Amino acid sequence: MSSTAATPAARLRRLKPGWLSDPKVWRTEVLGGLVVALALIPEAISFSIIAGVDPAIGLFASFTMAVTISVVGGRRAMISAATGAVALVIAPLNREHGLGYLVAAVILAGVIQIALGALGVAKLMRFVPRSVMVGFVNALAVLIFMAQVPEMHDVPWAVYPLIIGGLALMVFFPKVTKVIPAPLVSIVILTVVTVAAGIAVPTVGDKGELPSSLPVPGLPDVPFTLDTLTTIAPYALAMALVGLMESLMTAKLVDDITDTHSSKTRESIGQGVANIVTGFFGGMGGCAMIGQTMINVKVSGARTRLSTFLAGAFLMVLCIVFGPVVSDIPMAALVAVMVMVSFATFDWHSVAPKTLKRMPAGEITVMAVTVACVVATDNLAIGVVVGSLTAMVIFAKRVAHLAHVTAVTDPDHATVVYSVTGALFFASSNDLVTQFNYAGDPDKVVIDLTAAHIWDASSVAALDAVETKYKQRGKTVEIIGLNDPSADLHGKLTGELTGGH
Repeated sequence: MSSTAATPAARLRRLKPGWLSDPKVWRTEVLGGLVVALALIPEAISFSIIAGVDPAIGLFASFTMAVTISVVGGRRAMISAATGAVALVIAPLNREHGLGYLVAAVILAGVIQIALGALGVAKLMRFVPRSVMVGFVNALAVLIFMAQVPEMHDVPWAVYPLIIGGLALMVFFPKVTKVIPAPLVSIVILTVVTVAAGIAVPTVGDKGELPSSLPVPGLPDVPFTLDTLTTIAPYALAMALVGLMESLMTAKLVDDITDTHSSKTRESIGQGVANIVTGFFGGMGGCAMIGQTMINVKVSGARTRLSTFLAGAFLMVLCIVFGPVVSDIPMAALVAVMVMVSFATFDWHSVAPKTLKRMPAGEITVMAVTVACVVATDNLAIGVVVGSLTAMVIFAKRVAHLAHVTAVTDPDHATVVYSVTGALFFASSNDLVTQFNYAGDPDKVVIDLTAAHIWDASSVAALDAVETKYKQRGKTVEIIGLNDPSADLHGKLTGELTGGH
């Protein structure tokens, strides 16, 4: 009886995460969430300006995205909020058709992301090579730094010593204690100094007015017609793809940093759910924020969903309750934080002369192409796609030369055996037909594929062409040594690819 009564409690204890009873983890997560929330405010306002909407729209989106993804996302401690990539995609829609259509596109993008997640689009991440990932990380660091440059241009001279002071605090304060995140200390001290001394420098309040109340859910103000759907669909699809790619790449990066695995399928679906929720609350949508995620994971050391949830919750509390105080935070303090994040994010080992000397030229090319495309377009998704395609072309070119053909003729000159080694696919099989001596070979030809593998129809067609050329000269061809997959593909396609010509 007593054991039966204790079962629900025991089950609850098993479901309860171990970190809930660890004060040290709580402190790390709470302070990490607070630092991220402070960094989110100017970013969300800036992205709102890019999208052409009121700053409150971007702040609401960051709040709802972070809170929702903390529950439904697949990667713990990752921060999702309003982002520049999404703002760039939907800005033309807002400019031409208004906020209602933008919100409707956000909701449709969420639906598309859920569908893509359910279809297994996350599995495509396995095709992203390491060199592209390194290029992605380095390009990200460059973009984070470049985003701070406008905040250091044409500003009062006092901004520069404040930035230097903020950087010094973040470098040296951890040597004193790591209990409180150095970025939070830097932000607080620089704010106190500027307010107490009356130093006139750009502040968070200069970016735009902070909201004074919570967002209210509702339907987008658009006609629910086919015309509306056809108008928003292209933007929604672009937003869904860009958002998913950035989120999945960020999740993979956090996996590597924390040495843990996350469900990319759940993350894909979670991003869709978060965008739908954000749309119904009138937000501009978003995806994973790489800079803020690095603050949370790499700088603050957060590892759980609590920090993600609190980042969103603190964001609204800071805006609504402590708006006047937050407005006084100097932008120099946040610029210093982001510069430090940029420095910590860049993979300096990847560009060290010792590494470059050992790295294959193709790998260096892929990394450079990825960085160049991202920096040129300000779009991480484009860089990843171009970098991956470049890597595939280089790989195809490299393995195209791995198929070798060697001939051994019997002593009686009655039979010749050709041994083919390597992977046979569209690139490597193109030259296969030219490597046989059709006129000079004896009447019996054996092609041994024991050390080869047939990957596609192009290879089957090449083997058919070889057989045809020999048969035209009255010679017989026998193909041996096929492994089971190759034999199955060859059996299905041989003689069927030329249409009888």
